[in-house]
Amino acid sequence: MMKLQMRILLAVCLMMLFCAGCGDKHNSENLKAGMEAVAALDYDSALKCFAAGREAGEDERLLLRGEGIAHMGKTDYAEAAACFEQALSHSGGRPRPVDYDINYYLATAYYKQGQTQKALQVYDAILGLKPEEKDACYLRGVIYAEQENLEKALADFDRVLAIDPDDYDRMIDIYCVLNANGYKESGQNYLKNAMASGTKGMTNYEKGRISFYLEDYENARNYLERVKESEGKDAVLFLGRTYETLGDNNYAISVYNNYLKSGKENPKVLNQMGLCKMEMGDYHGALEAFQLAMNIEDNGMMQVLKLNEIVAYEKLAEYKKAAVLLESYLKTYPDDEVAAREYIFLKTR
Repeated sequence: MMKLQMRILLAVCLMMLFCAGCGDKHNSENLKAGMEAVAALDYDSALKCFAAGREAGEDERLLLRGEGIAHMGKTDYAEAAACFEQALSHSGGRPRPVDYDINYYLATAYYKQGQTQKALQVYDAILGLKPEEKDACYLRGVIYAEQENLEKALADFDRVLAIDPDDYDRMIDIYCVLNANGYKESGQNYLKNAMASGTKGMTNYEKGRISFYLEDYENARNYLERVKESEGKDAVLFLGRTYETLGDNNYAISVYNNYLKSGKENPKVLNQMGLCKMEMGDYHGALEAFQLAMNIEDNGMMQVLKLNEIVAYEKLAEYKKAAVLLESYLKTYPDDEVAAREYIFLKTR
């Protein structure tokens, strides 16, 4: 569930990431360097930059915000929350966009510590000031769904879609949240209602995705075949997954290969092709696909790719290689409890 939450959070905050020093009356050279280090996932260097910024008299609130984000990257969520709380203490009487931005980060830091009540209070506060803030409403609904409070979750999700009824991306996210928490039927109701209310305003891509999640794979395939050229990688990914679900892995591989051979290098397509090859027992081919994706600069999914690479080595019975890679992986992603347990297992092989 956290992947969904972080995706929305990043969408809310991305523009703020590199503009944190804009409009500051102090020099923001260290702040800017720190945020660039954060974007490069070099959190220790980022913290050094922010400390230098403090010495140079740069904006304290933005430095604390940056330190909080860096601590989030290091999975030190308690320290991150403390930084965000201090940053908010520097706010004026009238909330500015950066204040909402910090509150989103603060809610996530609370959530990652298991302090869901505090996270809910943050979203309540945001919505108290901005009732139409659909990201806060959605994220609050995610927590309610995880707490098995279906009534409140649906109320928030209804509110989100009332604000923007044509946001099919968010509608699908809502389905995924509900499905993951055991409320598949409630999630599919949103998708069924969207299709039943008329699809004239929908693109074939949107109809294809919704059909996929409604498990209407024949129609999903037909819709997505029409747009595999125009919609690019997104349609290719869903079309390939549809063929995989229909049991035609060979054709799915051809869909991925045709896209890649057109010169459109894409880590997500390579990763999905790798997963498909893994399912077919072609572990060398899967490993090659994952590693090609990892070599793409700024691929945006290095954690997933590294983990899939490790699994491929395990499937090839190269346990020592997998153990070495997993040890390195855990240094970068120490909060992956499943991977930590797998590392204990691999050390015994």
